[in-house]
Amino acid sequence: RKALNHELSKLFNEMWDRDVNRLMPGKDYTIDLQGKAGAAQQGDSAVQDSAARHLFHNVNEERLKNIKTFATFISLLDNYETSTSVAEVVTPEEIAENNCFIDAILATEVMKLAHEYLLKKKLAKPNLANFKDQLYDIWFQLYARKEGDRPDSCGFEHVFVGETRRGKQILGLHNWVQFYLQEKHKHIDYKGYVARKNKTRPDKDDQVLSIQFSWKGSVKPVGSTFIGVSPEFEFALYTVIFLLSEERVTRETVKIEEYELQIVVCRHGHHIGTAYPVLLSTSSE
Repeated sequence: RKALNHELSKLFNEMWDRDVNRLMPGKDYTIDLQGKAGAAQQGDSAVQDSAARHLFHNVNEERLKNIKTFATFISLLDNYETSTSVAEVVTPEEIAENNCFIDAILATEVMKLAHEYLLKKKLAKPNLANFKDQLYDIWFQLYARKEGDRPDSCGFEHVFVGETRRGKQILGLHNWVQFYLQEKHKHIDYKGYVARKNKTRPDKDDQVLSIQFSWKGSVKPVGSTFIGVSPEFEFALYTVIFLLSEERVTRETVKIEEYELQIVVCRHGHHIGTAYPVLLSTSSE
């Protein structure tokens, strides 16, 4: 395991503390973990279901509607064709929505901290308009995910919305709001939590979870996700790690709050391919 990155841990904890838009467990939402998920392979169509009920028991939707970063984020979730072999068509309206979202997150303390940090490292442009262009390119510029030349994907779609490959594989989908909304519309079936080796079960206040679920006819054996955090928090976190490294795959071990995590970021040229947290341990163990 890679040594703990203290510098990034410090930055991410500051972001966590200033993430005023984060939803609080037990207050703004309640999760229902139920049973431990069984063994599964990517692409299985049927697996044991250890959770009869939804993962999200309730979420305060008023807060989601009234917090600008959540509201603008939610408006982006229906802009994508989830199948990877189908070219994306981006309308002027969708470009405007992308811009509204980036404007909203740039106004937050969380993104300001990220921007300041990247400026010190000479990895970001000082001018906000230029920084915004940089973010747009990293997250929203379309590219062809696999073979072929059809621009069918972008970092935002993969990480936050999720994609499917040949109807057999779930790619990405590491965002709790998308998970909640898909579950509410009965598109996602939560199968249970995935416990780490020799670890106790997670609890309902945990804000990082490993879970198993099915979506659009396929199973994701293990998907990890932050729960309750704002979109700007995830955006800031992954952008910083992406810009700090030229590697195709970067793994940074950080401690955020009580969670020891490995943050994994894969690049696709100048764009984000995927990004997600892997839970190593929590200090309550």
